[in-house]
Amino acid sequence: MQGLGNDFVMLDCMSGQPVPSEQQIRAIADRKLGVGFDQLICLQPGRPDTAVSMSIYNADGSAAEQCGNGVRCLALFAQRMGHVAAPEFGVFSSDRVIQVRVGDDGNVSANMGVPLFEPDAIPFQAEALRDWYDVDVGGEMVRLGAVSMGNPHAVVPVQSMLEAPVDRLGPKLESHIRFPQRANVGFARFASYNEVDLRVFERGVGETRACGTGACAAVAVGQRQGLLANRAKVNLLGGSLDIEWKGGQTPVWMTGPATWVYEGKIEV
Repeated sequence: MQGLGNDFVMLDCMSGQPVPSEQQIRAIADRKLGVGFDQLICLQPGRPDTAVSMSIYNADGSAAEQCGNGVRCLALFAQRMGHVAAPEFGVFSSDRVIQVRVGDDGNVSANMGVPLFEPDAIPFQAEALRDWYDVDVGGEMVRLGAVSMGNPHAVVPVQSMLEAPVDRLGPKLESHIRFPQRANVGFARFASYNEVDLRVFERGVGETRACGTGACAAVAVGQRQGLLANRAKVNLLGGSLDIEWKGGQTPVWMTGPATWVYEGKIEV
């Protein structure tokens, strides 16, 4: 499946099938010798308060806490596999319940939770909470906002999307010592009060065509700085997402497409 070009291998593990090993995940992720994906997602039985659960793995085999495009795809996957019939239901992922709504227009909305800016909650090493942080990256000072959307994000403001230093700074910030659990790194051009252009270097993956939690993070940081309205369109390489956040302790809602590509079997 894919959401704006952010692609996934979805596994139906509702009957208790084991999650593939780290080595098997890397083998499936190989775009030459396997299937290829940004993340592998296992659909699993829910808890008493949710219809289903999900576990997420990056292409390098590492576990991920959240995935915005992935949870939208999972909502359609759960319906298509016959595990859920209702258009709105809860999905448990990592440490939270994500409410999803499947629309008739091919779009899926997801409640991505409340953005967390406190450094310890991200986690991000800082003496105090600030709007912007200046981070030393190999002698170059880079200004960024930091936030958690259930996973850690750095948001770097840029003037040009074509000239954004994704390849140069993305890997360095992803593994920077101030992000002890690594980070997803977004390069955001705040085009207007209602629109953001965004490229994302995703933790454990590299640059992707889209990142749902990255879009939420960019809007949360931009709105906190007074650069954005409560609702904004986020333009990514693979397409656009609609992000709404009313500030404070309210959740971020994300709406965008999810697409079934094909199904098959692989031996690993």
